[in-house]
Amino acid sequence: MGMSEESKRFLLQLARDSIKARLENKPLPSPTPPYPELEEKRGVFVTLRMGKELRGCIGQIFPRLPLVEAVKEMAVASAFEDPRFPPLTREELEKVKIEISVLSPLKEIKSIEEFEVGKHGIYMVKDFTSAVFLPQVAPEQGWDRETTLKYLSLKAGLPPDGWKKGAKFYVFTAEVFEEE
Repeated sequence: MGMSEESKRFLLQLARDSIKARLENKPLPSPTPPYPELEEKRGVFVTLRMGKELRGCIGQIFPRLPLVEAVKEMAVASAFEDPRFPPLTREELEKVKIEISVLSPLKEIKSIEEFEVGKHGIYMVKDFTSAVFLPQVAPEQGWDRETTLKYLSLKAGLPPDGWKKGAKFYVFTAEVFEEE
């Protein structure tokens, strides 16, 4: 992966400018990407935090949009559409810290032993449900592999041991960066 520092700064500013534009009922910015890597289609999540507390996190696992477009969409969605939180306010915008996770392509694993806590994000599909955790979630929560899978099952609306039979698992890595 290895995005340039310039690209990271560009995406963080774009995320902030997109949220600000939505707050002001203005069109989202549409700058020309200054670096070719920003035009690649990638999965991406935008996470908002107030201090250490989560304030919003929405993303797309699958690479359906160029990175610049995906970051704009996910920043706005994290700020205003995360069902766990009320929409972000103008006052909060100054205090919120933005983190972006740019995902590698998903890789199906045959054994859950291939999932490395702290290195991999994990995506589980079972029947008609699915759930995902970014690579940083398990370490932030202090979870081991088994605990991560339990919470992944619960997130998917399954019983805690729902992951044990009939689920497919995919792992990915993420390049994670945040505002200073």
